[in-house]
Amino acid sequence: MKINQIIFSTITLLVIGSQYIFAQSEALTSSPYSLYGLGVINQTSIGKFNSLGYSGIGIKSPYELNNLNPANYALVPQNSFLYDIGVTGEYNNYSNSSASEGKSNVNFSNLAFGFRVMENLGAGITMTPYSDVGYSILGVSSNIEGSTESFESNITGLGGLNEIKLNVGYSLTPKLRLGLSASFLFGNIEETESFIYSSTTFESIEKTNYSGARLGFGFQYDINDRITIGGTAQLPTSLNGNLKRSVNKSLSGIDISVEDESSDYVSDFKLPLELGFGMSIKPIEEITFSADYKKNFWTDTDQSENIGNYQDQDIYAFGLEYLQDPSSYKYGQRISYRLGYNYDNGYLAIGDSKVEGYNFTAGVGIPTSRGTHSMINLSYSYGSKGLLQNVLVKENYHLITLNLSLEDLWFVKRKIN
Repeated sequence: MKINQIIFSTITLLVIGSQYIFAQSEALTSSPYSLYGLGVINQTSIGKFNSLGYSGIGIKSPYELNNLNPANYALVPQNSFLYDIGVTGEYNNYSNSSASEGKSNVNFSNLAFGFRVMENLGAGITMTPYSDVGYSILGVSSNIEGSTESFESNITGLGGLNEIKLNVGYSLTPKLRLGLSASFLFGNIEETESFIYSSTTFESIEKTNYSGARLGFGFQYDINDRITIGGTAQLPTSLNGNLKRSVNKSLSGIDISVEDESSDYVSDFKLPLELGFGMSIKPIEEITFSADYKKNFWTDTDQSENIGNYQDQDIYAFGLEYLQDPSSYKYGQRISYRLGYNYDNGYLAIGDSKVEGYNFTAGVGIPTSRGTHSMINLSYSYGSKGLLQNVLVKENYHLITLNLSLEDLWFVKRKIN
């Protein structure tokens, strides 16, 4: 019975996930910084961790899926099946020294579930965007070779990579939990350049497909009832790339296929070694403080862009949660209130400046019933990225995330008076 429920739930989420992945064929971001590399790499989390500054490596959370540390899956309770489905709404404002522009979008952010396999062993699967691409460059001026005339072209890019991750956690002792994650990353980035000159139109489409696998590890250790520490590691890997190119030209209304669906290999994109350390402290029963530090060793990948180089990245995350009494009969005492802060010094250096960013987060966890630990997690984030200098663009954004974090109880006998 339990195996059938797991299979049914897995198939259901994979069907929903296929729709989510298909939706990512359109732009999930409008950031100009998605022009570089694999696009804007997703730093957000799932569930309540979105409102805790995206911290959580050292947070012990039995009833909430924690994709920041696979070791936490060891805590999934017996007879519980945990789900998390998220959606985001984002408004971005971009500005340089001469102009500003605003854009907005709404998208799915994650699909995840977790369950207890056997005593001390839990597992789960998460599906999230790993990177997002969505940019538009209008009016790029180019000279016509052999003449003094010029033309203007438009360049757009969209797509990104998805990540499906299997997480397994095992309680080695009552205080020590170990975790293993295996990720499969895949997706494509499509860039289109087009222009019209006199009676001629030209369009070039380059579609680059990437795929690869990655392993990760994690641990959590309870120093005592109020302090937990944790650590994670994502091993370096290379994503295989394949480029498909098609070029079309129209002369006086007559379509001419210059080159159709030619294929070529592109250089592998290297992902760095990523290390993380986190801790959570409960100074009193009602308050939980969390802090994370992550180091991503981009310099070791020896990669560069046309206008910059990849350099080591440092990320600091802090969170604070207040929950008066999760078992209270008073509804207001079961609501969680959260705050957070995240600082990222960036991994792309343009000249002497790195594209750094920060964000402030806040949110609430609203319980749906007293019989389960299901929650509606609502979070808000205000952030900024980039600088108003040279070729850089200042990006400010407002992000609202809604996560349905649900618990399904199995094999629980109901008491009838």
